[in-house]
Amino acid sequence: MASLPSILGGLDPTSDRAVFRQIADQLREAIDRGRFKEGEKLPSEAELVEHYGVSRMTVRNSFSILQGEGLVHAEHGKGVFVRPRPPVRRLASDRFARRHREQGKSAFIVEADAAGGHPKVDSLEVKEEKASQDISTRLGSVRRVLARRRRYLLDGRPVEFATSYLPLDIARSTQIAEPNPGPGGIYARLEELGHQLDHFEEEIRARMPSPSEVKTLQLASGVPVIHLIRTAFDTAGRAVEVCDTVMAADAYVLSYQLPAT
Repeated sequence: MASLPSILGGLDPTSDRAVFRQIADQLREAIDRGRFKEGEKLPSEAELVEHYGVSRMTVRNSFSILQGEGLVHAEHGKGVFVRPRPPVRRLASDRFARRHREQGKSAFIVEADAAGGHPKVDSLEVKEEKASQDISTRLGSVRRVLARRRRYLLDGRPVEFATSYLPLDIARSTQIAEPNPGPGGIYARLEELGHQLDHFEEEIRARMPSPSEVKTLQLASGVPVIHLIRTAFDTAGRAVEVCDTVMAADAYVLSYQLPAT
């Protein structure tokens, strides 16, 4: 690593901006410019104290700002490190292409392969339950559904968890109700059952996670989530599945291709 004076500037004593915020600004800019790489350790508290001539508490407050923004994470006894950029590119126009199902691949496996990572699904739960008002409305006023809950990991790190809701008259007593729905996932089974998929509708919003989501996805402080609700429709216009997904925002890039007309 280059010397600190060549990477970080000095403090502006004439500024009305707090010293710890000035330090955070300079560290943030250095990260944005690639002077500190993904996974690289930032200068230690002692090094920054010496460079800026400030107290350790001032440096810690600067680190807290960056942690709150999701730019860095602290490892006890090791230091503060730059968080990796999102590893998974979620290409909306391709992820549900029929050719992937025909190859026996689910959307997550396709994305994990593209990212060069090892995918895994855990915390799997499959059960029949009463539909919430929102899910019932999206599925055409059904009363009960088959719910499939699962968590997705990439290289051992939790990156999303999702719940699929399917009408019982479609899913009950089929392979969809089994823990392992088989190659290509539930969409491949839906098409085998005569529900050829026609299109998907997605609603996406970003928000801060709930305490349970922080725990489930093992999120660092300040990292938001992407909340996505997708409805799958067959060629007859019937809604055959609603998938409620919560993703770690620092794990994904959402990529779209939009027509010009």
